[in-house]
Amino acid sequence: MDEIEIVSYDPRWPALFVAEAARIHAAVGGQLVALEHFGSTAVPGLSAKPVIDILVAVRSLVQARQEAVPALEALGYSYWRDNPDPHHMFFVKGLPPHGPRTHHVHLVEVGSPDARLTGEDTFRDRLLFRDYLRAHPEEARRYEALKRDLAARFTTDREAYTDSKTDYVRSVMVRARRETKTRKTSTQKPDKFTWFPREDV
Repeated sequence: MDEIEIVSYDPRWPALFVAEAARIHAAVGGQLVALEHFGSTAVPGLSAKPVIDILVAVRSLVQARQEAVPALEALGYSYWRDNPDPHHMFFVKGLPPHGPRTHHVHLVEVGSPDARLTGEDTFRDRLLFRDYLRAHPEEARRYEALKRDLAARFTTDREAYTDSKTDYVRSVMVRARRETKTRKTSTQKPDKFTWFPREDV
C-alpha cells in the first residue's frame, strides 16, 4: 500500500538529489534548461515524505514527450500519462508493491503556468516557495505541523493530502512574492553541480 509517511529530515537527501540529478542530466541533458531540488526534502531540517522531488525545466514539452519519456523510463521512472495539467509532466521512481517511492520528477516547459496553485510561472514559483521556507524556519515548522496532521488524516489518499495543502501554499506564496519583489528566481545559490542553465533561453 502506498501510504503517506512523514519522516524527520535526513541529511543524506541533498546527496541523493545530486546523484540522481547527474543521471537525469546524462540521460536528457540536451533538452534541459534548468534542474533543481525542491519540495520539503530540499529544506534543511524540515520533516518530509522520504521522496526526492526534482524540478526539470525544458524548452518544449512536445519534444520532451518524444525524447525525455523513454530516457527517464530507462532510469526506472514511471510516467503518469493521466496528469490533468497539460503544462506538467510527472514521473515516479519506485511504486508499491514493487518498492517504495524514492524520487519524483516534475518536468515543465520554461515559463509555463502553474494550473493548480497560482497560475504563475511554475518553475519560479516552486523555487520561490522552497527558498521562502529555507529563509524562514518558523514557517517551515508550521508547514511541517500541517503535513503531519494531513498525513494522519489522509494516510493513503495522496490527492486529498496534496489538495488540502493548497490554501496554505497560496498564502505563503503571497508573502514570498511580497518579500522578493525585485529578486531573481532563487534567493539562494543553486545546489552545486545541479544547475544547468542555458544562455539562449
